[in-house]
Amino acid sequence: MTAPVYVCDDLSDAEEGSTLVLDGAEAHHAATVRRARAGERIDVVDGRGTRARCVVAEAGGARLALDVRERVREQAPRPRITLVQALAKAGRDLQAVETSTEYGASRFVPWAADRSIAAWKGKEDRGRARWEATALAAAKQSRRSWIPEVTPMLGTDGVVALAVREGATLLVCHEEAREGLPDARVENLWIVVGPEGGIADRELEAFREAGGRPVLLSSNVLRSASAGPFAMAALSGMRLVAG
Repeated sequence: MTAPVYVCDDLSDAEEGSTLVLDGAEAHHAATVRRARAGERIDVVDGRGTRARCVVAEAGGARLALDVRERVREQAPRPRITLVQALAKAGRDLQAVETSTEYGASRFVPWAADRSIAAWKGKEDRGRARWEATALAAAKQSRRSWIPEVTPMLGTDGVVALAVREGATLLVCHEEAREGLPDARVENLWIVVGPEGGIADRELEAFREAGGRPVLLSSNVLRSASAGPFAMAALSGMRLVAG
């Protein structure tokens, strides 16, 4: 069984043979919720690819002393996949974030699409924090050392501008597209998933002008919550995406 994962922002001093002290919410969860005990294996990651393989030396209510057995540097997921996920009602966007993190997504862009029913008006920071918390929990559950980034919420023009600036390869999930997912070997791949009401014509045209390619994921119509994870799973099969 793989070791559970906890997060510490700074692992620069976590050298082999050293003692790493984990405190705060992570230590509380490990010691109180999971009831970690001396001798148990635990991995600590910094969210940026560094993993410290540890053994619990001492467990207290709000503190964990860990013996560092090994520190490794793991490669970032390749290709780097950004999921542009339209805001969706009933927490379906959070479902997409959770499952796509498990499949290796590197970044999420909350998209205020023209037809999005859900809105973050005046609550952008709170909405982004919920996405970040969901991505963090899913990354820990799937034992990832790389935690996906969540950008600020963007409208369509902002999404297009960022994609152009980064030179991204844009795949726009659309039920009227005629082509499936390509097996293109690219480094910076973006998957665009619209809201339940679909992507507006003017948005689709804007993505096309930015080099976007409409793709059909399935002969069945997928919900906004499942389209992104479906694409991630398909790409994982083609490219062995992992992180």
